[in-house]
This record gives sequence, C-alpha cells and structure tokens, in this order.
Amino acid sequence: MSNDFAGTKKKWGDPDTRRKIGTGAFLVLIIAGVYAGMNQIFPEQNGHYGLWSVMPPLVAIVLAFYTREVVSSLFLGICLGGVISGKLNIVQEFLIPSVGTESFALIILVYLWALGGLIGIWTRTGGAEKFAVWASKKMVRGPQSAKFFTWMMGLIFHQGGTISTVLTGATVRPVADKHRVSHEELSYMVDSTASPAATLIPFNVWPFYVGGLVIGTLPLFETTQQSIAFFFSALPYNFYAIFAILITLIFAWDKFPFVPGKKMRAAIKRARAGEGLDRQGSTPMAAEELTKNKVPEGYKPGLIDFFGPIGTLLGVAIIPYVITYFIMDLGEDSVLLVAEAFVLAVLVGFGIALAKGMTLRQVVDGFVDGCKGVTIGAIILALAVTLKSVADAVGTAPYVVELAGDVIPPFLLPGLLMILCMLIAFSTGTSWGTYAVVFPVAIPLAWAVIPDPFFLTLCFSAVIGGSVFGDQCSPISDTTILSSLSTGCDLMDHVQTQFPLAILAGTLAVISYAGIVLLSF
Repeated sequence: MSNDFAGTKKKWGDPDTRRKIGTGAFLVLIIAGVYAGMNQIFPEQNGHYGLWSVMPPLVAIVLAFYTREVVSSLFLGICLGGVISGKLNIVQEFLIPSVGTESFALIILVYLWALGGLIGIWTRTGGAEKFAVWASKKMVRGPQSAKFFTWMMGLIFHQGGTISTVLTGATVRPVADKHRVSHEELSYMVDSTASPAATLIPFNVWPFYVGGLVIGTLPLFETTQQSIAFFFSALPYNFYAIFAILITLIFAWDKFPFVPGKKMRAAIKRARAGEGLDRQGSTPMAAEELTKNKVPEGYKPGLIDFFGPIGTLLGVAIIPYVITYFIMDLGEDSVLLVAEAFVLAVLVGFGIALAKGMTLRQVVDGFVDGCKGVTIGAIILALAVTLKSVADAVGTAPYVVELAGDVIPPFLLPGLLMILCMLIAFSTGTSWGTYAVVFPVAIPLAWAVIPDPFFLTLCFSAVIGGSVFGDQCSPISDTTILSSLSTGCDLMDHVQTQFPLAILAGTLAVISYAGIVLLSF
C-alpha cells in the first residue's frame, strides 16, 4: 500500500507529468475563454473584464511555478489575454507594439547587448577574474564577506532597479563564485538591494516619476517640488525597503537562527560543499559564453581590464547626474546618461584590450559570445514586456483595485494598500506600472478616510514598498529576470528561493503599518 502511494507520488512529481497537466489546464482555460468571448459572458465594464482580467498574468505565473518553464508560460498567458480581449492577432496587437518601442530598444541595447558584450570581453581579457582575486585579497575572505561585499555593491549601485541588478551582478559574481556562494544566494542579494535601495536612497529618477503621478491628486501636491519633497519625507516609513535591506544584511553575515526557505538552505549547503553553484538540472540564465574565461595566449590580465570599463560606466552615469542635480540644482532636468555610459564602457573595454595587444578579431569574438550568452534573457524580457501590455488591455490592475477597494477597513488601510500593491505588481511584473494605477486612487482615498498628513505618509510609503515587493518577487519582472541573468541563476530557482525572505520583510512591514496606525489614530 505504501509502495503504491510512493509510486503515485513520484509519478505526479515527475516534470513531464506536471508539464502535461499544466498544458491541459491551460487548454481548458483557452476553450473557456473562447466560449466566454463568443457568448459575452464577461463583457468589458469599467475598463476591465471582471475576473477574467487577472487570468493572463495569473496563468503565466502559475504555469511558470508549476512547470518551471518560463518562456512557454509567458507565451500562453499572452495568448489567453488575446482571447479575453478579443484581439486574437497577438503578433500585431501585442508583440510588435511591445518590442518595437524605444524603451524595449533601450533594454536590448543597454541591459542585454552592452551587459552581455562587456562580460564577454571580460572572458577574453580576464578582467573580472583579476578583480575577483584582488578583491578577495583586500576584503573578501569567505562566503560571508563575499555576500557582504555584494550587499555593499547593491547599495552603492542604487541608481535604479534594473541598473542596480546589472551593475551589482556583473561586479560581484566573480568574487562570489570564487568563494562558493550559490547563485540562488547571489541573485537574491542582488535583487533585494536593487529596487528597495533605489526607493530608500532616492538619488535617481524615482522621486520624479512618483512625484509626477501624485501631482494634482490633493491640494498638498500642486507642484513637482511639493511632490518630490513629500517623497523624501516619507522615506523613514518605507518599511518594506528598510526591512528588505536589513534582512539581506543579516543573511549576508549568516546571522539568521535558520534561513527561511528549504530550497535556499539546500542551495547554501550544496554550494559550501563544493557540489555546484547551481541546482543539478537547472537552466542558468547566463550561458557558457558568459561564465568561462578564454584569455588568449600571451595576454596578461590586469585590474585596468576591469576598472577601466566599470569606472567609465559609473563615471558617465553618476558624475553628470550628481553635478546637475546637487550643484547646478536642475531637479527633474538633471542629466542621467545611462545608455551612453554602458556603450562607452564597452568601447573602453575594446580599447584597453586592443592597446594591450589583443587582436580585433579576438575582442569582437568575445563581444559576440557575450551577446549570444544573454539570448534567453532577451526572449524572456520580450515576452514579459508583452504580457504587461496584455495586462493593460484586459484591465488587470483596475480590476484588482476596484475589487479590493470595497473591502478595505480604514484602520488597516496602509497595510492593506501594501498587500494590494504586492498583488498587482506581482501579477503585472512592474512597480512603476503599479504606481501609475494605484497612486491616483490611493492618495485621495487615504485623505478621505483620515485627512491627516502623517496617515497620508503611511499610505504613500505602503504603496511604494508593496509595489517593490511584488515587482521583486514576480517571475515576469525585468529586475527579477536581470538579477538571474547577471548572476547566472536559474530564473525559477531565484524566484522560489528569495520568496520566503522577501515575504518575511513584507510581513514585518505590514505589521509595522498596522501597529503605527492603531497607536496613532
């Protein structure tokens, strides 16, 4: 009897069986969606399709978790969205408009080609490996200090979620690999010090973006300067970002009584035992082209091979911004040269390698190998961006806001706003998109419930933190994908291992909001 049960359990746990079940479930949903569309069971109302509005991102996320195969899951979610919205030609309606935008072109140029190309050049020059050896001698002595080094880099490279993941991941991975830090640990730390740090150390474009969304929602926010000033005043109450960064620091120093999450504990044990930085059978986001050095014979790697491109990247991206924002006081007109910084970094890498005697063909081969190594990331990002367009077309965010807005008790409004934003951002894979939908509703709602600036600050901060949580944990988020890509981790391994740690920070934040409201009002 027990043997039969064990055999059944093993059968149901088989990956092929799970994929068949997931595909079958999706086909049922498609048939139901076609039937619903033909019979107008769920017609569009108030900018959404009722319960069907959450189905495209929900199906994509559930299938991604269940089958551990992200590309097909995202594509099936897009197909379902096309059926629900009545836009069956998903190529013309969603794929081409999504990937044919200037913003996606910037992602391809900067975060994929420039990142992949730069890492590919480092595999020829040995610059990253040389830096790893140097950093190890200076400050890294083992897994703990390697993870602390990652934490510090995440705070230093805080210009924005996607920028942070790329810079931090590319910088710390050689060091972490050398000291047997699993890619699950590394990707969690890179992800958890990206957007949280960007909202807590906001010397970037975040205050301007959020400030623009809340202008005019209340008499308190009549100008951009008022909105940005309010953003800065709310920083001490951005509890999710605070707890996320502190928990990541505790995680770095291995000070947890026990590490939340069985899979993360297994990853740590595996890596420390020298049994691999990735789970056996995983599909790391970074291909072999990005992980193996191919330094030509006679070429002598040096620190200049690493610090030249990185110094150019940071100098061009940060120095003009600091000068125009702090010294010239240009505010929202401050100069932020992100794309230019990445392209120049690659060109500097080229120039240094050529000046030190490498042939042009060898440098170009390294660049091309690096670009090939991020192909899977480009595909996933394209589908993720398209699914966000699908979510907009079916009204995912408006439906969730409308559904939850009717059941929020006033004394729990900040905590519940945070949970609401968690769900929306997790479903859509974007914190900025969640801000755009929620802030115009949340700000007037909070003021109507309790017309008090402090209560408004708590609600404002809850929206900021909840959206970052959902974005960080979503498998269709660009920061999640790029964290996996820059650290060479399997995407779903990253999602599943970071979730218990992120939910701990999120839970503490919700409790904090509830406690402050109960004590103050």
